[in-house]
Amino acid sequence: MGGPPWYAVNEVLAFLIELTALVCLGWWGFGAGHEGAVRILLGAGTPLLAVVVWGLFAAPRARLRPRLPLVLLVKAVVLGGGAAALGAVGHPVAAGVLAAVTFVNTALAEVFRSPAARKA
Repeated sequence: MGGPPWYAVNEVLAFLIELTALVCLGWWGFGAGHEGAVRILLGAGTPLLAVVVWGLFAAPRARLRPRLPLVLLVKAVVLGGGAAALGAVGHPVAAGVLAAVTFVNTALAEVFRSPAARKA
């Protein structure tokens, strides 16, 4: 992780946002009002599905690294899904904050990764 110190801080924040999204997806799944196997499937399966999709398309070393628009779409679905899940479990203000922080963090990450920023 070379570059200015705020780049490293933004990358750490991105990782924490990713973990938060997974926790929120699991929280939503386990509390979605279902019983038994469906509850376990949603609680464990939703974050697991998010991890698989992220690993395939959005991770820094993704197996299938598509063009930027698809990467951003995957990030929006997974990270936005985490914020939506947080809202669905009854924390709309925290969900809005998470969504806003995620948006700013992702925008800054893409700016930092641009060729012009690498030269600076």
